[in-house]
Amino acid sequence: MRVPVLSPSGKPLMPTKPSRARRWLKEGKARVVHNDLGIFQIQLVVCPRTTNMQPIAVGIDPGKYFTGMGVQSAKFTLWLAHLQLPFQIVRERMEQRRMVRRGRRGRRINRKVAFKVRAHREKRFDNRGGRKIPPSIRANREFELRVLDELSLIYPISTVVYEIVKARGDKGFSPVMVGQKWQLTKLGNDWDDVREVEGWQTANIRQQLGLHKQKYSKGDTIPATHAVDGIALGCSAFTRYGAIDCQSMGWKGHVSITPAPFTVIRRPPVSRRQLHLMVPLKGGTRRKYGGTVTRHGFRKGDLIKTPSGEIGYCSGDTEKALSVSDADWRRLGRFSPKKSRLVQRNTGLIVLPTKRLSNLLAMRVHVACPFGLKPCRRHRTEDSVHATRTNQ
Repeated sequence: MRVPVLSPSGKPLMPTKPSRARRWLKEGKARVVHNDLGIFQIQLVVCPRTTNMQPIAVGIDPGKYFTGMGVQSAKFTLWLAHLQLPFQIVRERMEQRRMVRRGRRGRRINRKVAFKVRAHREKRFDNRGGRKIPPSIRANREFELRVLDELSLIYPISTVVYEIVKARGDKGFSPVMVGQKWQLTKLGNDWDDVREVEGWQTANIRQQLGLHKQKYSKGDTIPATHAVDGIALGCSAFTRYGAIDCQSMGWKGHVSITPAPFTVIRRPPVSRRQLHLMVPLKGGTRRKYGGTVTRHGFRKGDLIKTPSGEIGYCSGDTEKALSVSDADWRRLGRFSPKKSRLVQRNTGLIVLPTKRLSNLLAMRVHVACPFGLKPCRRHRTEDSVHATRTNQ
């Protein structure tokens, strides 16, 4: 495990050992700072003696409902994440919005008059150009960019490795393929070193590292479903398959996989502000629905400490109480706003707390090490793995 470090000016430095971080905090040379991903991080108060950097890569394995991410250096695994994408909820809300709009336009038009004198709105632009990506897919890709931007403020990232999908035939309907070109363009504008890796290459790297992937129950929030591919993509920045000598091919480079914090991240499912409900109340009035503003000074998605000591997210309000929910958006109860305390403002992310380190190699006990590779003598407990037979 490594603790992220910031310079006195806020620039990310190389992560350090937990023991050194504790010593700096005890001596007053550093202080604890918070970030939106819930990663324990310190910031130096004095100028560091050296600012030497080593390459750090981020691997992104995009999907339709889930995305795996991993931060990897040549010697350590720094961070793992399982992103629960908002594809389904955005899609349902867009369908609901389309249905409500059609109902409003149908009620507005008087069909008793001739067609040419009806109040049809003329088109203002060509909405059939096909230049936009669907909102549900765009929400997925923007969610990945949001997490990546926050990681760039924590680690000195030098390389972003993105897995691309190349399906045979006409697969333009694939949600992952539709948004990947747009995502690669965004990454290319913000990062100098963006690498593309195909899915079969990710599988080969994962097999070479001896990592286990769970190919059933993809919704399980464990590292073996999607985060393991993010680490394999990050490791591809330090290892590659090529010619070892003039007569043989093999893996070149060196990378070590170590236990690292594992996090599950999702968006708060807050409904947007709606001017009208689908069904009006008696008298033709419609109550307010959606939005992030409450009448008690809190916002939906804010982290709140309740009078009973529980910590949850503000999910709604009544005239005299606040509704507080847990990370799964299940209501914990309704509490008095005057006795509740704000812990953190809404960041657009719900981060499940990390309780223990995740060891990707712990599940490798019953898996044969490929190509006859064995862990190095220093890490016989399978805390790391060599990805090469010869170091170049």
